[in-house]
Amino acid sequence: MQSAPHAPGPLDGVRVLDLSRFIAGPSCAQMLADFGAEVVKVERPDGEDARHHEPYYEGESVYTMLYNRNKFGATLDTRHPDALGILEQLIRWADVVVENYRPGTIEKMGIGYERMTELKPDIILTSISGFGQTGPLSRRALFDAIAQASSGLMDTTGEADGPPTLTGTYIADYVTGYQAALGTFAALMHKERTGEGQRVDVASLDSMFATLGTRLISHLMLGAEMPRNGSRDLLTAPVNVYACADAQMYIQAGTNSLWPKLCHAIGRDELAVDERYRTVPGRMAHVPELEAVVADWARERTAEEISTVLETAGIPFAKVATVPEVAESEQIAARDMVVTSEHPKLGTIRMPGNPIKMEKSPPTVRKAPPTVGEDNEHVYRTILGMDDAELERLRSSGAV
Repeated sequence: MQSAPHAPGPLDGVRVLDLSRFIAGPSCAQMLADFGAEVVKVERPDGEDARHHEPYYEGESVYTMLYNRNKFGATLDTRHPDALGILEQLIRWADVVVENYRPGTIEKMGIGYERMTELKPDIILTSISGFGQTGPLSRRALFDAIAQASSGLMDTTGEADGPPTLTGTYIADYVTGYQAALGTFAALMHKERTGEGQRVDVASLDSMFATLGTRLISHLMLGAEMPRNGSRDLLTAPVNVYACADAQMYIQAGTNSLWPKLCHAIGRDELAVDERYRTVPGRMAHVPELEAVVADWARERTAEEISTVLETAGIPFAKVATVPEVAESEQIAARDMVVTSEHPKLGTIRMPGNPIKMEKSPPTVRKAPPTVGEDNEHVYRTILGMDDAELERLRSSGAV
């Protein structure tokens, strides 16, 4: 991921109005910004809700820095009498509007999709919500954990004899943000071909439901329900986390091609030809005893010793890394997955890079996440053409 102030991207020239907050909407808009779009993020004069969430670094919430780089930050009290007129000007300026209010909210604000198309007939409105713009639950509020619970994801996570468990990150928000960015890219391609805008409707429930994979298709096609299985693989064995002398190792050797390699690597070639274990169904019928064999072998060896053996054998494995370990790893560095930017208040800051790598038009870091209202002058003077008197009036009245 390049740090290039003026490098054009595939979305160079696309204008995005970001009215979203928290994670899913801002991460969608940030993805568009990384690929060159000019994004204006509008938030309350005291900052969006997420700015008041820990952790803080020198008084600034690092939470918001994750999802708002490459954006111009402007403030606006959307309940102020002057707000509607300003929002309408920004909609006329924009090619894309990203919002993640509860369905019905932007209509109450006076800027629903119908009104947007009156202001800008070819506008693309990307609406991100918990349950979508339609359906009996559409008006219900949702956060990431609710999406995990309501989609079935939480019920699939955890040990077989334990309770349903949240994942260790805001997976629903991240996936939904990426789905929304993908939908926006597709809408921009459609607009380029036809001149037509449209509404992109992305729901967290839908996004999580679509990730259920084998568990979902087993129900839909077979009427079967797969139980929670902790760190075991759903379909093959032996695949699990094993304790070694100095760490935890994840070893995946459940396929018919990998099983004989593992048997040879651990000095148990006789197991590879044992009729009980030769096939996937056979191994799945004997999971505990196979895992005990691997566990006994791993227990007496260090992570480095196991890594050498398994890499030589061509068996997929990984030491279970901590966040600091992976963040500072050579592989992450080689993939430009930690990038830097110059923050106006904090100096050089480190952020996660963009996981999409492109040869001809890579994502770039052009601007640090803005402080509250950092770019009001640019947005209100340069983009909307306000003069000194009008901007001062808005400031004095509390509108911005």
